[in-house]
Amino acid sequence: MPFYSADFIKEMPKSDLHLHLDGSLRLESLIEMAQRSKLILPSNTVEGMKALVFKERYNNLGEYLHGFQYTCGVLRDLENLEQAAYELALDNQAEGVNYIEVRFAPQLLMDPAIGIDFDRIMHTVNNGLKRAMHEYNAHDQVQHGHRPPFAYGIINCAMRMFSGKGFSPYYTNLFQLMRDFEPMQVIKLAAMELVRASVRLRDEAGIPIVALDLAGQESGFPAHNFKEVYEYAHQHFLLKTLHAGEAYGAESVFEAITECYADRIGHGYSMFIPEMIKDPTIVDKQKYIKELASYIADKRIAIEVCLTSNLQTNPAITDIKQHKFKDMLENRIATVICTDNRLVSNTTVSREYQLAVDNFDIPLKRLKDMVAYGFKKSFFPGSYVEKREYAKQCLNYFDVVSRKYGFIN
Repeated sequence: MPFYSADFIKEMPKSDLHLHLDGSLRLESLIEMAQRSKLILPSNTVEGMKALVFKERYNNLGEYLHGFQYTCGVLRDLENLEQAAYELALDNQAEGVNYIEVRFAPQLLMDPAIGIDFDRIMHTVNNGLKRAMHEYNAHDQVQHGHRPPFAYGIINCAMRMFSGKGFSPYYTNLFQLMRDFEPMQVIKLAAMELVRASVRLRDEAGIPIVALDLAGQESGFPAHNFKEVYEYAHQHFLLKTLHAGEAYGAESVFEAITECYADRIGHGYSMFIPEMIKDPTIVDKQKYIKELASYIADKRIAIEVCLTSNLQTNPAITDIKQHKFKDMLENRIATVICTDNRLVSNTTVSREYQLAVDNFDIPLKRLKDMVAYGFKKSFFPGSYVEKREYAKQCLNYFDVVSRKYGFIN
């Protein structure tokens, strides 16, 4: 296996296409924001929060998700929200990440009673990201073409499920207003309102909302429940990704593609685990997985791979080499290295790449392909021609860095 130094990994151009804003705050800033918002945390120190909430290892998915109550709590303040978006862009820029797609669920942060509505939230997040982008792109090296510029898109997450209270003021109010509806009808209505508002604000305000995501508990809340929501996105040129194959098997990935027109898949690792297939009509599970993987590879549907996050939410994976990333590589699937949650998983894009190259056989050509997928399979907020030109810029820079470190002549 080739050796790639940490300096090379940091300097090479990178992207992050699966990046949750509410899971990626600076811990110091979370504590500062909580004090400003008078939100009580389990500890007011970085060390204390790492010991009690944001750990290196988690016992289960529930423990992994525990910290989001605190991050979402502080982000229901517009000053905190803009700061979080701005700092997230800065943190990525500092480790050589040129392009990010920041995703979050606006409805988790909305509080209509105090005027924090969808539009204000989206403008606030965009303001933070845009400010960081303009500052970075004003640097001489970028201006003179010696380094690729920074760019970003925003992905809005619909929630697969939420209850009548506790998830957010918006969801609580919606359930109260629609108390005679079935819960799933309310959940689908919220998702449809989200996608309609996303298209409107993209078209009318020019905010780079580039795609729709479906997040939340996967098992028991199948993607086909949201077919109409994804049809609306599809018909209005809003691109589509879904969390699929994270806590449920290959059928979830199949539904994401066939029912929701998925352009990319978030996680996807459990699609290679035959035991997770529950459909009794699928008799030959290995054959089903093989055909699904071949289809995804042939259609170049990229998988957003989050290695550390998967290790933390699945205690059954005791060694990184057990991760199904190996199967993705063997099946020639377009894979994009991502962080998922920088704070909750205590990771960076550079660390995720290092984890990949240190544990899987990835020659330079394959590494460049993976870097390329991060730009070519992005939902870049511009025309296809502009995206191609941007990807070319970044890949030319990859060659410059590779030459600097002696990988190519």
